[in-house]
Amino acid sequence: MKTIRCQVEKITPFNDAVYQVLLKPEAGFEFKAGQYLSVVMAENDKRPFSIASAPGAELLELHIGAAVSESYPMQVVERLKTAAHIDIEAPAGEAFLRHQSKRPRLMIAGGTGFSYIKSIIEAQIAMGQTVHTQVYWGCRNQDAMYYQSIARQWHEAHSWLEFVPVVEDAPADWQGKQGNLLTQIQQDFVSLNGYDIYIAGRFDMVGAARQAFREMGVEEAYLYGDAFAFIK
Repeated sequence: MKTIRCQVEKITPFNDAVYQVLLKPEAGFEFKAGQYLSVVMAENDKRPFSIASAPGAELLELHIGAAVSESYPMQVVERLKTAAHIDIEAPAGEAFLRHQSKRPRLMIAGGTGFSYIKSIIEAQIAMGQTVHTQVYWGCRNQDAMYYQSIARQWHEAHSWLEFVPVVEDAPADWQGKQGNLLTQIQQDFVSLNGYDIYIAGRFDMVGAARQAFREMGVEEAYLYGDAFAFIK
């Protein structure tokens, strides 16, 4: 990993709980779609966030969920709001896109885990890949699905990509699935054998997903998620 100084270009709230952060690195560096960076708050305080932009983009995009004041991520947002520059360490993570694989892909995001999936999908589009890809994004409600518009644009523009939005609390006119994200996947798939699976979200969700997927024939060598490095 390298330490890189970045200019804080823009901070925009998607909603009252999630912020889009755009950073401009002062020095170029390479990363793989699906990797993450750490914002350096202090010498011994480095906070990881998925890179939402695809490799080759001019700006680094982050999606920071900061619903609670004084929370771990909100402290980062407040620092970025008052700083012209910030140091990051990057790249990190082993759950990057295996772009050589021709196996069908299942992308699973809970909440701001969508930032991880966004990098991978945009990389696939940039490379002109057409591997069949299904994107499941689960949130509490429609308002929490902060970048639903871009996911629906992918669905409309690319015949190889299917977007399946899942919310627990759905309005009457909701165009998607209603319920628990993992329960929905269990209902939609008889077996997960043969899939490359990429997953990001809260550690408890990712851990529960692995357990559920084992009962559905998942090949764990093809189950990618950096959360697995931190949970047993």
